[in-house]
Amino acid sequence: MADNDQQLIDATQKWLKTIVIEYSICPFAKRELERGSIRFVANHDTEIENCLLNLMLECDRLNIDPSIETTLLIYDKAFICFDDYLDFLELAETLLIEQDYEGVYQLASFHPDYCFEGTKQNDPANYTNRSPYPLLHLLRESSLEKAIATYPHPEDIPERNIELTRKLGLAKMQALLAACYPS
Repeated sequence: MADNDQQLIDATQKWLKTIVIEYSICPFAKRELERGSIRFVANHDTEIENCLLNLMLECDRLNIDPSIETTLLIYDKAFICFDDYLDFLELAETLLIEQDYEGVYQLASFHPDYCFEGTKQNDPANYTNRSPYPLLHLLRESSLEKAIATYPHPEDIPERNIELTRKLGLAKMQALLAACYPS
C-alpha cells in the first residue's frame, strides 16, 4: 500500500475512532471496527466515471466477501467542492438503483465541508457528517436493519447527535476534526 493511501486511511480511522465512535455519532460503528469488518479504500481518481466504476467494484466485493460489513471509499483528489460531491452522490445513488442494488446497499455521505440543507456552514451539527476527506460509506442494508431493530429508539439518533455537537460547540468540533489529519 502506498504511503499516501495509508495516510488517508489512518486519518479516516482516527476520525472514526475519535469522533464517530468516541461520541457515539454512530452507535453501530464500534462493533464493526472491533470485528475488523470495515474496509477502507483510498481512491485517487478524479474522473467521475472511474469513481462510479470503483463504487460498483466495491459492491461486487461486498457481494462475494461476507466478512466485509461496510466500506468507506475515501476520495482525496475528487469532490473537494461540496456541491461537486453532492452531484457525485446523486449519480452514485442513481447508479445503485440502476444496478439493482436498491435495498441491498445504502450510501451514507461524509465530507469535510458537509452542510445540511437549511443550516449555516458554521453550525456544529454539520460535524455529524464531516470527515477528513470526501467519503462514501457503503453499507449492507440488511445489516443496518438488524442493527436498528435491536437499538432502542434509533429514530432519536440524529437529534441526539445534533444536540451533542451543538453542546460541544464549533471550536471543539473543528479541533476534533483537525486532529485527524497527519501532522
